[in-house]
Amino acid sequence: MVITQQDNGAQTVTGTALLLAAAPANKSCLIDATSVLPALAAVPPSALAGTASATVVELADPVDPQTVLTRVRTAAAAPGPLTLYVAGQLHLDHRQRLLHLALARTTPATLRYTALPWHWLTGELALRRPDTTTVVLDLVADADAWQQVRAGAFGLGPGIRVYGRVAPPPQRRKVAAPAYLRTYASIWRNGHRPPLAHLHAQAAGESGPADALFFAADSARTPAPVPTVPAPAPAPEPVTVAPVRAPEAPDADPHPAILAAAQSGRHGEAAALAAMWESRALRTHGAGSPEALHWLEVRADLARLAREPARSCELWMAAAEARLARGQAPGTEDVEAAVDRAHHQWEQLGDPARARALAAPLTRLRRAVPGRRPGALEAIGRRIEALEKAPARP
Repeated sequence: MVITQQDNGAQTVTGTALLLAAAPANKSCLIDATSVLPALAAVPPSALAGTASATVVELADPVDPQTVLTRVRTAAAAPGPLTLYVAGQLHLDHRQRLLHLALARTTPATLRYTALPWHWLTGELALRRPDTTTVVLDLVADADAWQQVRAGAFGLGPGIRVYGRVAPPPQRRKVAAPAYLRTYASIWRNGHRPPLAHLHAQAAGESGPADALFFAADSARTPAPVPTVPAPAPAPEPVTVAPVRAPEAPDADPHPAILAAAQSGRHGEAAALAAMWESRALRTHGAGSPEALHWLEVRADLARLAREPARSCELWMAAAEARLARGQAPGTEDVEAAVDRAHHQWEQLGDPARARALAAPLTRLRRAVPGRRPGALEAIGRRIEALEKAPARP
């Protein structure tokens, strides 16, 4: 659902608010995430976005992580301020030790295919201009994800304001409520418009539980404890997010730190750092510049190291298309290499549905860039035939 509100006065900046609420529709459900959406939907768009003119996009129990990524990417591409509200639950992928946001069809066995990797979200937001993005979280973590969050392996990177809570898993057979975000909605519906820091303090005091972690970080600046607004229950001490930071020296080479993070399994941190440097290259040199293309390709290779062939394939295809768009010939070594790598990552895909979805754009690229190894286009056709016979992943 999309709602647009515009005022009738002078031209104003239009903000975007994206409401994402999701939880598994099975026994893995830890939080009744979507129950907060009616309350938030009753709030004026201007309050949600923090601007007089606003667009609100609502995602209720989405089932496909690629669909969520596309919506987030579209919202992140908007030029005005972006506020993202997320209600849901975090799980840990035991193979790669990466946090994921569960979606409607997520189960422990299908986590890597049906949940949204948290670093996908951080990577998209890192591309935005600093100090234009706010994220408000109301999350519950399963037992393993909770240990990761408590250890500090959770964040959104620099230049982003973050407010919210992450709660430990509820008692067995209990389902938590998004009480933190409900407090925001209740205050806004009463006509009050306090600063987010004050909203956070009151929501922290009213929502609990006592052992939840509360985050209050104002962009890349050092987060400070937020004054507590009097509430019926004492407010837990806010816990601040430690953002991923670039090297202090402007001329320092970031590649060793990024590679070290990836090689030690901190794939989310590596992806966020690369996305941040890509954002700097875009602002400094422009889209399609060699500098921006370099970082796009770094992100593609980081996805390969993280064993995310679908994401790597998409990024390598984007790199090839960007090189072609800036006038490089199809036979140029860099163009051919990007398409070859996209093709290789596509071949690694074990999910027939994702492979089918990426087959069409890869085929178009292969027709334009056949490469130096004969039979590449025919190989795609043979695998597409095999995929058509393969059952869809449940």
